[in-house]
Amino acid sequence: MKYLDIENWNRKQLFQHFRTMADPTFGLVADVEVSKTYQSAKEKGESFFVRYLHACMKAINSVENLKYRIEGDKVAIYEVINASATIARADNTFGFSYILYSEDFKEFYQNFQQEKDRILNSTDLFPLQYSLGCIHCSAIPWVSFTGHKEPFSGNKDNSVPQLAFGKLKKKNGKMLLPVAINVNHALVDGYHVGQFFEKFQQELDKID
Repeated sequence: MKYLDIENWNRKQLFQHFRTMADPTFGLVADVEVSKTYQSAKEKGESFFVRYLHACMKAINSVENLKYRIEGDKVAIYEVINASATIARADNTFGFSYILYSEDFKEFYQNFQQEKDRILNSTDLFPLQYSLGCIHCSAIPWVSFTGHKEPFSGNKDNSVPQLAFGKLKKKNGKMLLPVAINVNHALVDGYHVGQFFEKFQQELDKID
């Protein structure tokens, strides 16, 4: 665990400004093309969700500012960001998972499957382990949304990025996935969100 040198950070004034706000978060929704990813998952009998989640986590881990978390008066820098995804049960409730990230898809899939099995065999809402070094994410496959709002805890220092993935849609022969992201502006700017979406699309395009 490392901590950011806030005094010599080129975003120091931005950090201080947005921390004065009652709700310093901002969010947006953009489409990513998942044609190759969807086709590959279908042909290989793999989970489409786990495939695009893995690509998402690669992108998250490639953007420095998405690894920053506010801890008191400090900004912690996490070396690795994991995934806390909602996993649905047959009765339409869900549990929060904590999926350890690995660049290796097979290892990531095993970590996902372990958490899925735990959730499907329990009624627990919360995972067995947790760290701020994660993202919170949900799949909402019933709606191809164009806007999205996350619940706000009231803690303006909450700095864990929140993501949601919507229902697939087809446009001009391409399969598009709506992706919502909500971040704390004290740590993350539109530029960094742009970096995330660019890297996410690159990772999706790599899948064959």
